[in-house]
Amino acid sequence: MQVQRTVFREDHEMFRTTVRRFLEREAVPHMADWNRAGRVDRELWRKAGREGLLCPTMPGEYGGGDGDFGHAAVLAEETAYLGLNGISFGMHSDIIAPYIQRLGSDAQKRHWLPRAASGETMLAIAMTEPGTGSDLKGVRTTARRDGDEYVINGAKTFISNGLQCDLVIVVCKTDPNLTGSKAMSLLLVEADRPGFRRGRKLDKVGQQAADTAEMFFDDVRVPATNLLGEEGKGMYALMQELPQERFMIAVGAAAAYEATLQHTIDYVKERRAFGQTVWDFQNTKFKLADMKAQCTAVRLMIDHYLAEHLRRRLTLEEAAIAKLYSTESLGSALDTMVQLHGGYGYMLEYPVARAFVDYRVNRIYGGTSEVQRELIARKL
Repeated sequence: MQVQRTVFREDHEMFRTTVRRFLEREAVPHMADWNRAGRVDRELWRKAGREGLLCPTMPGEYGGGDGDFGHAAVLAEETAYLGLNGISFGMHSDIIAPYIQRLGSDAQKRHWLPRAASGETMLAIAMTEPGTGSDLKGVRTTARRDGDEYVINGAKTFISNGLQCDLVIVVCKTDPNLTGSKAMSLLLVEADRPGFRRGRKLDKVGQQAADTAEMFFDDVRVPATNLLGEEGKGMYALMQELPQERFMIAVGAAAAYEATLQHTIDYVKERRAFGQTVWDFQNTKFKLADMKAQCTAVRLMIDHYLAEHLRRRLTLEEAAIAKLYSTESLGSALDTMVQLHGGYGYMLEYPVARAFVDYRVNRIYGGTSEVQRELIARKL
């Protein structure tokens, strides 16, 4: 019996039905091909835009769904339940678009947000650099002011949507005389700007369909009007949005735990070994009982924090707790679930194997587990 959930309203559940039908029709049949190709078909984004699945929390005046975070959570959950890792709608809609919505000028918002909601424009954000990892204060990409333009130089890596994006929010240093967070700003860079080039598609362990790439900026000139927010306030802007990014990862992890646990229960009840099903061994039952208890704890915690975030009360510390506990719990459970599948657990045709490689990165991106522990410890 699943946990009785009360966090979602009727409109959220109606949206869930729309999302599930769309993904089952437009994504599930093609996911294996997209994994082999190393990217999701761009047409999926335009179809999602027509269905109202992109930017569900954006105001209707910009083409969004006029919803709240509950609609975003539903989309994240359904993607995870169906094992559609690599479709980065959440990154586009709930992590990157909010920067433009919150910080953008009226002209920036009216130009870019409707295009993001329709799927015409795919968004990316370039934070991480070679050698810096989670240390955002160590960013070395520069943006030098030259009259009415900024001239950008530097390199970024691990950029989601990197190969297909049309617009990138670039984290860079705009003041060479300052260090750390006070030197950082955010700039909008169109992908067709001279001097901007994409590097290789990165060969990841999992999430093969996720378009992840390097980016290089060689004297890329953008107008000063492409500054997003205030100069020198880039780190502050990032800190405002990172809790939601981390919580989105936690929401997906909770759903993935539930889905893969159910797959494992179904498998062990059918798989026979030594004259009985794998389910009949006491060790199997005890392992599954432990995971069921932990999975329930994750679900209750995530739904509690989801209710808090719907009231705009989720703190940086709570987002860190949610991400740390849900992703670490899922990671250890997946290792056990693979073991219960035996050799078949190592075959990518089985959902548990795909989840095993796809979700390992959850403990790294959005801030490593070690970063989350540091954030939690500061409040102890």
